Amino acid sequence: MAKKKTNKKPIIIAAVGAGVAAIGLGLVKAFKDMKKSAKAQHEVDKAEFEAVKAESRASFEENRGHNTYARAKEMGKQSWDDAHMTPAQREEKAQEERDARIAEANARVEEANARYDAAKKK
Repeated sequence: MAKKKTNKKPIIIAAVGAGVAAIGLGLVKAFKDMKKSAKAQHEVDKAEFEAVKAESRASFEENRGHNTYARAKEMGKQSWDDAHMTPAQREEKAQEERDARIAEANARVEEANARYDAAKKK
């Protein structure tokens, strides 16, 4: 009795082809998501750059001809003091800045909650 040969190659090739197509569609979607995310991040970066540029321009105009030497000396002293801090002092200063930012954020949350409550009561 001779065994009947079955050719399973077309089925395997079709399955592999379907898998490749599915992976291809997945990659297309992933690349589209990445492109959309990159565009959004680019818009954020442009806005932040424009804000920094405007702040710099305003700062320049505010300080034009007004004790620039004294201000530069003050900023230099601050930079000097920062450079000569011990690591513990630097960490303490960073912690104080973080605490101030947290307090500001908490105040903003409280203000937003008060606005929410006021709007909800209307």
